[in-house]
Amino acid sequence: MASLDTRLDELPKVKPAELKALEKLGLRTVRDLLLNLPANLETFGAPLPISDLQADGKATVIGTLTSIGARKTRYKHLALTEATLSDDAGGRLKIVWFRMPWIAKQLHEGDRIAVAGEAKLSGYGASWEMRNPLHERVAGPGGPQRVGGLMPRYRLSEGITNKKIGDLVESLLHLAGELDDPLPPETRLRNRLPGIAEAIREGHRPQTEEQWRRARNRMVFTDLLALQIYFLQHRRKLESEPATPVPYVQAVIDQFKAGVGFELTNAQRRATWEVFQDLEKPVPMNRLLNGEVGSGKTAVAAAAVAMTHAAGLQSIVMAPTEILARQHLLKFRSYLEESFPDLRVDLLVSGLPAAERRRVTMAVASGQTALLVGTHALIEEKVQIPNLGLAVVDEQHRFGTRQRELLRSKGSGRPHFLAMTATPIPRTLVLTIYGEMKVSEIGELPPGRAPVATTVIWPEEREEAYRLVRQEVAAGRQAFVICPLIEESEKLEAKAATIEFERLRSEVFPDLRLALVHGKLKDKDQVMRSFAAGESDVLVATPVVEVGVDVPNATVMLIEGADRFGLAQLHQFRGRVGRGAHRSHCLLLADEPSETARFRLNLVAREHNGFRLAEQDLELRGAGELIGSRQHGVSDLAMEQLRNPTLVDEAREEAAKLVAADPDLDRNPALAAAVERLLDRMAMS
Repeated sequence: MASLDTRLDELPKVKPAELKALEKLGLRTVRDLLLNLPANLETFGAPLPISDLQADGKATVIGTLTSIGARKTRYKHLALTEATLSDDAGGRLKIVWFRMPWIAKQLHEGDRIAVAGEAKLSGYGASWEMRNPLHERVAGPGGPQRVGGLMPRYRLSEGITNKKIGDLVESLLHLAGELDDPLPPETRLRNRLPGIAEAIREGHRPQTEEQWRRARNRMVFTDLLALQIYFLQHRRKLESEPATPVPYVQAVIDQFKAGVGFELTNAQRRATWEVFQDLEKPVPMNRLLNGEVGSGKTAVAAAAVAMTHAAGLQSIVMAPTEILARQHLLKFRSYLEESFPDLRVDLLVSGLPAAERRRVTMAVASGQTALLVGTHALIEEKVQIPNLGLAVVDEQHRFGTRQRELLRSKGSGRPHFLAMTATPIPRTLVLTIYGEMKVSEIGELPPGRAPVATTVIWPEEREEAYRLVRQEVAAGRQAFVICPLIEESEKLEAKAATIEFERLRSEVFPDLRLALVHGKLKDKDQVMRSFAAGESDVLVATPVVEVGVDVPNATVMLIEGADRFGLAQLHQFRGRVGRGAHRSHCLLLADEPSETARFRLNLVAREHNGFRLAEQDLELRGAGELIGSRQHGVSDLAMEQLRNPTLVDEAREEAAKLVAADPDLDRNPALAAAVERLLDRMAMS
C-alpha cells in the first residue's frame, strides 16, 4: 500500500525514463506528486453532438468507432492513425493521430470512446475533423473520467506525458486526507483559504475553473508563507551570531578611488556606502548587489575587500566557473594591488597544479593572502581561512543554499556576506526570492558605455547578419554566435550546437577561425580563454555556457532563435559586447516571426534598461522563466504568482504574525515541516 512518503520508484508501472523526468520536475515521493497541482486548465466543455460543433473551437465528443487503421502518407512516409467516429445522432467525425500508429492497436472498431480536441471543417463536403485529440474509452452509459470538460495540464519534462501524471495522481488522490495541513486554522480563516485535502482534490480534479483557482491560490500562499518564514528565521539566526565589525576608514576609500582609475557612478557610490554601513555592525552583513551587466558591481566588492583588509581580516570571492574566477582575479588585482601593496590576491581553482594549490592554501592559512578568488574548489578543498571577514559570491543563483553556507563557515567566525547578480531583478521578485537579504540596486552604467545597437533579423534577412559579422572580423574584431535554446536537454543542445558550428564553418564562414563551446565540452574554459586572447574570430556557444568573460574586442552578439529566450536573458547576452571602445551590435535572429515574437524582440531592440526589461519579462513569461524556479526551491505555481504583489505581501504579513507568536514554530509542527521541505528543495537546486 502506498503512503505519502512512498518514493515514486516504488510505484508499479512507472518506467525509468518517467522517473527521471519526474525527478527533473522535483517530484520524488507521493507527497510531492499530490502537492504538485496542474499548471493550467484546458477547457473542452461538456460532450456535444457532432452536429453542434463550432469551427476552430475546442470540444468533447462521445461516439463509436466505425473504422480505424494505421498507414503511412504517400509523401514523406509519415506514420499516422486514421479513424471515423459516429455519435448517437448519426453525426460523423474524422480523426487523425499523426506519428501515433500504435493507437490503431489500442483501439478497435466498435469501441465507444470520448475525444477532446479542436474541431475543424475539412474537405469539399465540409466534414468535421479532429487532429491529435485526447481520447479515452467510455464504458457503459457514463461519460469520460479524464478526457473532455476541464482538463488539468501539468508541467512536463522530456520522458513523461500529461496522461501519465494524471493517471498517477488519480490512483493516489485518496491519500489527500492524510496530509497534515501546514496552515493553522486561524491563518486559513484570516486569508479565506480551503483546507489542504480539499485544495488537493479540487486542484487536481476541479469541477469549475473557480475551484481550480481557489485551490491553486491556497497552495501558492502556503509556499510563499513557508519562504517568508524561512527568511525571518534565517535573518534572526544571522543577527544572533556575532561578526567582527569592519570600521569605516576614510583614508582607505580615498586610496581605493585614486587607484581604480575611473570615477564611481552615483549608484556605485550609494551601494558602496550601504555596504560599509553593514560592515561596521557587529552582526553579519547579508546584502545582494542587484545590477546590470557591466554596471560595476565588482568595483563595489573590491572597495569592501579593501576596507576588510584594513581591519586585518581576509576576504574570499567565489565565482561559478573557472573562466569567471580568473577574470575576477585580474579585476581585483587591477583595482587593489597597486593602491594597497600589502593586499595579496590569489586564485584557487580545481585546474591548478598541485604545487601551486599547496602554495595558495598555505599562504591563505598563514594570513599572507588577503583575498582568495576561486570556484567551488574554495569549499570542496581543505581550505582554512583563519581571519575570514568577508565572503563574496558572484551569480548568487548558481549556488545552492548549502554551498553558500559552507563558504560562510570557512573562517573561525561568521563572515560578512555579499552576493552579486548580473540579472536585473524586479523589486517584487527580489523581496520574495532574496527576502532575507538587504538589496542594493546598481541601475546605471559607467559613463562612456555606448548602447549596443540592437537589430531584429527575420529569416529572410539572415544574410545581412552574416555580412555584418564578416565586416567586423575584417576590421579586426570578434563575434559571438549563441545557438537556439533547447528545453530540458543539455545533451541535445550540445549536439545541435555542434551541427550549427559545422554548418557555419563549412558553408557560411569558411574563411574565418571558428571555435565551439558547450556545456558538455571538457576544455570549455580553455576555449573561452583562447577566444578572449584573440585566437579565434567567432565563438559559437550554447546558452547554458557562461559567456560572462570580458572580451572587449568582441563587437557582435548574434543570437539564433532569439524568440525562444526571455527578455532578461537576451539583455544579458547583449551585455557581453560593447565592453570596448568600438561600436557594438546585437543581432536577434527570429525563427518564428509571429506577432508575439515581433513585439517581444522589438521591445529588446528599443529598451536598453535591464530592470525595465526584467519587469516586462515578469509580465510576459513569469518569474520561473526570469530566474529559474528550481534555483530557489519555490514551486512553479508560486513562481507564476510572484507577479501578484498583493499575494506576496499577504504571505509576508502572515509570516510576521506567526513568527512573532511562535518563533520556532513549536506549536505548528506541520508548518515547520513545510519550511523544512522548502529548504531541502533549495539545497538541491
